[in-house]
Amino acid sequence: MRSTLRLILFPALHALGPVLTWFSAAMLVPLAVSFIFHDGAERAFVSGVLWTACCGLLLTLVFRPFRCELTARHGFLLVSMTWASIPAFSAIPLLEYLPDQSFAEIYFETVSSLTTTGSTVLSNLDALPLSVNGWRCLLSWLGGMGLIVLAVAILPLLGVGGAQVLKAETSGPLKETKLTPRIAETARALYTTYFAFSVVCAIGYHLAGMPWEDAIMHMMTTVSLAGVSSHDASFAYFNNPMVEVVAIIFMIISGFNFSLHFVAWRRRSVSVYFKDPEAIGWISTLLVLTIGITVALIQTSTYSDWLEALRAVAFSVVSVASSTGYASCDYSLWPYGIPMVLLLSSTFATCAGSAGGGMKMIRLIVLTKQIAREFKHLLYPRAVLPISVGTMNISQPISFAILTYAILWVFSAALASFILLLSGMPATEAISAALACLSNLGPGLGSVGPVSTYAHLTDPQLLILSFLMLIGRLELFTVYILFSRSFWRL
Repeated sequence: MRSTLRLILFPALHALGPVLTWFSAAMLVPLAVSFIFHDGAERAFVSGVLWTACCGLLLTLVFRPFRCELTARHGFLLVSMTWASIPAFSAIPLLEYLPDQSFAEIYFETVSSLTTTGSTVLSNLDALPLSVNGWRCLLSWLGGMGLIVLAVAILPLLGVGGAQVLKAETSGPLKETKLTPRIAETARALYTTYFAFSVVCAIGYHLAGMPWEDAIMHMMTTVSLAGVSSHDASFAYFNNPMVEVVAIIFMIISGFNFSLHFVAWRRRSVSVYFKDPEAIGWISTLLVLTIGITVALIQTSTYSDWLEALRAVAFSVVSVASSTGYASCDYSLWPYGIPMVLLLSSTFATCAGSAGGGMKMIRLIVLTKQIAREFKHLLYPRAVLPISVGTMNISQPISFAILTYAILWVFSAALASFILLLSGMPATEAISAALACLSNLGPGLGSVGPVSTYAHLTDPQLLILSFLMLIGRLELFTVYILFSRSFWRL
C-alpha cells in the first residue's frame, strides 16, 4: 500500500500542485472584472484565488520529494484528479456569492462549464454580475482545449514530462498523431489555433450586433462548444439572424479536428478538409439533418415560411450536433421524433480532436467499416480485408479498442439512465439527461430541455450527472481505468 502511494499517487499529487497554482491565476480575470465594474463579487473571487493558490502550493511543497517523470499511470491519474478537483475550486467563488445553492448544485454548474457541457441549475442569469457570468464562460473556454494542454507546456519546466498527460487528455482513438516533434510545441500549436479562432469569433459577434461583453462571453462558449450563455433565453435573447450566422460558422469550425486547422494553416490550403473522411462525415451529417428536418417541419406546417424554418433548423442542428447546446427556439416541441434524432446526433457527429463531445465521427466511421468487413468475411472467409480511413490503415488493436469504447459508452448511458429512473426521474428526462451529459451536450428533453434548467433535480441526481459529464469529457477509459485493480498493482 505504501509503495502504491509513493510511486503512483504522490507523484501525481505533486504534479497537480502547479496545475492548481496556475489555475488560481485564471480567477484573477473575473476578480479584475469585478473590481472594475464594482459588481459585488470581489470578496468571493479573492477567496477563490487564495484557497486555490494555497492548496496548489501546499501540494507542490509536501509532495516535492516524490517528483519524477510521469508514466502512463500518472497521466491517467493526474488528468482525472485535475478535472475532478478544478470544478471544486472553481465553485468556491460561486458558493460564496450564491450561498443559497448547495455544493452539489454549484459543483454541477462548474463541471458543466469546464467540460463544455452547458447544463445549468441557475436561473435569472441576466441579473448575475458580469464577473460571475464571465467566470462560467471562461471555465468553458479553458475546458475547450483542455486545462492539461495548457499545463503540458509548463510541466516540462518543472521536471515533469507532459507526453503522457496530453495522451490521456486528448480525445479520439488516433492519439499518436503529432503536429510537431515536441509535445509542448504540439500543445502550443493547438492552443494558438484555438486562440486565433477565439479572437475572430469575438469580433464577428460584435460586428453582428452583440455588445462587447456578450461578444466575448459567447465567443468563449462558442469556440469551446460549451453553450453556456449569460441570458436565460440563450440565443433567443438576441433574436438576430446575423448573430446566429456567426454562431453557426464557428460551431462548425470548432466541430472539426483542430489538427486539421493547424495543418491547413501551415500548408496554406483548405484541401485537407476535403480529403479527411471524418471532416466530410461531420459536414455531411449537418447537411442531411438540416435539409431533412426543414422539409419535415414545412410538411407538418410547424413553420409556414421556408426561410424561418431553415433559420431555426440550421441553428438547432449545428448547435445540438456539435454538442454546444445553444437554443434559439424550443426544438423539443418539434414532431416526428425530431428532438430525439437531434439528441442522438450529438453522440457521434463531431470530429476527434475537436472541442465537441460524444463518441466522435471517426469511431462511427471505423465501426461502420468494421461491420461491412464482417459481412464480406461471411462471403469470403479467407479474404484479408484491412480497414482503412482515408490514407490511414486501422490496425486490429485500434478496431477492438473502438468497439470496446462504443460498448462501454452505451453501457454507461444505459446504466446511468437506469439509476436516474430509480431515483425518481421520468423516463424521457432520465434517458435524455444521461445522453446529454455523457455527450457533453447540455440540454436534454422534457423538463431538462432547451428552455429549462436542471435546478429541480436532487443533489444525488446532479452528482450522477456531474460524473457523466466528467467521464464523457475524458472519454471513459481515462477515468474507468482508475477503478481497475491492475492500475494500482505494482
